[in-house]
Amino acid sequence: MIEAGATAPDFTLPDQDGKEVSLSDFRGQTVVLVFYPADFSPVCTDQLSVYQEVLPQFTERNAQLLGISVDGAFCHRAFKQHMNLDIPLLADFHPKGDAARKYGVWSEEHGVAGRALVVVDAEGVVTWAYQSPPLEVPGANLIFDALDQRTPA
Repeated sequence: MIEAGATAPDFTLPDQDGKEVSLSDFRGQTVVLVFYPADFSPVCTDQLSVYQEVLPQFTERNAQLLGISVDGAFCHRAFKQHMNLDIPLLADFHPKGDAARKYGVWSEEHGVAGRALVVVDAEGVVTWAYQSPPLEVPGANLIFDALDQRTPA
């Protein structure tokens, strides 16, 4: 898995509406990359529901969340609508798992990204990364602690 201090690899992926989104589009702001295995799976549904519930707290910390899985844009659109999510969902669909591989979170065994979180600062440097066990929902407080540590006192 990518480590803190590394330059975050850029990527360009379609969002749930088919619009191309690049990590470099967010230069100048903090981004939290939320790699997850699949839309509509029980644990992923719980995870993104939790983050949606506390989305204003991410906004207060000037952090933009981006969900990334191997599902296609159409599946992301249906999942986003079904879950009433405001978090952009990016399709790491083709080449399958390319972004997940760049961040070292690809599971060849399962053909999906592992459940991982990566904080990228305004300059494009990874400041924190975490990979959770497969069926564990990494809580939002874990991310908030990482974001608060990078904030100057």
